[in-house]
Amino acid sequence: MLSIAKAQKALLVLADGTGYEGFSFGAPGTTVGEVVFNTGMTGYQEVLTDPSYSGQIVTFTYPELGNTGVNAEDEESYRPHVKGVIARNIAHRPSNWRSQKSLTEYLIQHKIPGIYGLDTRALTRKIRSSGAMNGAISTEILDPLDLQRVVQSAPSMAGLNLVKEVSTREVYEWTEPTNPHWEFRPADSVKPGETFTVVAIDFGIKRNILRRLASYGCRVIVVPANTLPEDIYAYNPDGIFLSNGPGDPSAVAEGIATAKILLEKGKPTFGICMGHQILGLSLGAETFKLKFGHRGLNQPCGLKQVVEITSQNHGFAVNAGSLNPQVEITHLNLNDGTVAGLKHKTLPFFSVQYHPEASPGPHDADYLFEKFVALMRTGRNPG
Repeated sequence: MLSIAKAQKALLVLADGTGYEGFSFGAPGTTVGEVVFNTGMTGYQEVLTDPSYSGQIVTFTYPELGNTGVNAEDEESYRPHVKGVIARNIAHRPSNWRSQKSLTEYLIQHKIPGIYGLDTRALTRKIRSSGAMNGAISTEILDPLDLQRVVQSAPSMAGLNLVKEVSTREVYEWTEPTNPHWEFRPADSVKPGETFTVVAIDFGIKRNILRRLASYGCRVIVVPANTLPEDIYAYNPDGIFLSNGPGDPSAVAEGIATAKILLEKGKPTFGICMGHQILGLSLGAETFKLKFGHRGLNQPCGLKQVVEITSQNHGFAVNAGSLNPQVEITHLNLNDGTVAGLKHKTLPFFSVQYHPEASPGPHDADYLFEKFVALMRTGRNPG
């Protein structure tokens, strides 16, 4: 076990000058990003590799990180996308039969700095009261004023298009379903021999979304975020999927323009998180930045006395007052009343501001994949 006495000092400074001293784990150096917090008790590897966290330094509110190590099977993409990691305590020696390396070794491998030994409860309260803001972790710049100047030179998350940094560069097909050992809800609606072609527009897609689509009988073709509508329709899809992703949705101009054209065709369309926001924007709505966002595994969402406990990761939301009259709110976040689900009143479009694929998180919303399949089945066999 690495002792505190031997650990390298590190410094975290927020844009407003608030500083926190701690110790380094992961890669040495300096990193800048938007400092946010995640309240999940599990799933730190899925968080680190979720492309939606691109550009962010993640504070984990659970008091110890790294107990189960990391392994290739739990990655949500090909690498971690966070800019940095903040923790109270670190387990340097993981204990889990699936572990392939420690969290510290993993962060060093991917050149991601981390800081531990600071009061994450105080930091979380700071973010909740002052709002998410840029910050920096450094093992090189240990003067708070010098590090604050570095932070202040970084762009704000508002207006930032990060999709282009995480979207696939090449078209690929995904066929792998959910691992049978992980299966939490049998896809009973899938009929033998029935396959639906889904084109998934990749704004920063998670692998477990792709697995759930495949488990529900979908042949998934994943395309870059800047793919033209005519190229998407060349695949003759039964449905369109708009994925999660990082940054400000209103800055993803190409995605919004493409979605507008695709919606005119009336194909069943399902959006998750960034995809939900893109769908709303393409239908004329507006989005806004939340004070500190929703990032955790226990967010209650619902309407009309039906509640789901959901996994969420987003810093922007759709403005309810800007919605087209033809768009109906299906879910609200019951913590703050923001829009968490939409559907078109007459056309087969719907979306949610949370993660029904449950990795990590609860399984309450898995039925949404079944709903998407039902819409595609109807679209293939109208009447």
